[in-house]
Amino acid sequence: MDRQWSLEESTVVDAPPAVVYRLVSDLRNMGRWSPECRSVWVLRPPARTGSRFVGFNRRGPFLWPTLGRVTRMVPDGEFVFDVSVFGLPIARWGYRFEAEGPGTRVTEFWQDLRTDGYRARAADLLGTVFAGTNPARRIALNRAGMRTTLERIARTATAGA
Repeated sequence: MDRQWSLEESTVVDAPPAVVYRLVSDLRNMGRWSPECRSVWVLRPPARTGSRFVGFNRRGPFLWPTLGRVTRMVPDGEFVFDVSVFGLPIARWGYRFEAEGPGTRVTEFWQDLRTDGYRARAADLLGTVFAGTNPARRIALNRAGMRTTLERIARTATAGA
């Protein structure tokens, strides 16, 4: 099977884009929604383009930290960040927010940054050792995790609207 390098999932949330964007761009919320991320520490809050953060992740018995950097913030439109481990690029994660009727279509996207050379092979190995997930399994785990995350974001946004 060919390796899949990117993925998107979306849902419609019964809240306006500004509300959903504000929730998602506060990285401290990720630990509440993601099935793998347990908490996020933003080094100099609040997050803005260029901000760095540390993510603490867990899946089953596996624990691993990631370093992140916010790469794009478009109020009420898009929020994007890159994560790395031990200085090796791992993934780009992001969210797009589009008005849909009285609500918001939220699209979560992921792009694998482990694309070539020895650094990519080292990052693949680290993912297998520390996160217990080889690249072939990562896409299925991400798809399930994204669906769970989006459901939880929708519940939070709807409860607060």
